[in-house]
Amino acid sequence: MPRAGLTGNCAPQTSVFTPAFGSVTNVRVNSTMSTPQVLRLLLNKFKIENSAEEFALYIVHTSGEKQRLRGSDFPLLARVLQGPCEQVAKVFLMEKDQVEEVTYDVAQYIKFEMPILRSFIQKLEEEEDREVKKLMQKYTILRVMIKQRLEEISDGPTAM
Repeated sequence: MPRAGLTGNCAPQTSVFTPAFGSVTNVRVNSTMSTPQVLRLLLNKFKIENSAEEFALYIVHTSGEKQRLRGSDFPLLARVLQGPCEQVAKVFLMEKDQVEEVTYDVAQYIKFEMPILRSFIQKLEEEEDREVKKLMQKYTILRVMIKQRLEEISDGPTAM
């Protein structure tokens, strides 16, 4: 948040500055810089005065997957591990409280249309029903076997 001074006898006021989503900036980092160091560097570059605690770095994939970088991570290394194409994954500075991580398992379905997603759900429910029936059949058979064995034990000769 840059300071905006007013002319006259007014006290300086703080103005809020939020870069537009997807704003690109380049900062010089090295492989030994941790996430908090890169965060502070970006906040200084954008002239944001808020605490670094309010922000986090995320790797955002084109699939929609969002992965938050931990304080012990090295953002340059994390970015290099995504491969050479910058379109596949980018590092974003975002407010912590406004972003939920999206795992790859979820992200792979984000781009599908609702009818296709509904058909996926229907297929999964059908598979679930088949598995439940198999389990119920298996345990019914086991219950019968246990009852038979208990009857054999109780009907057998008792030793004294």
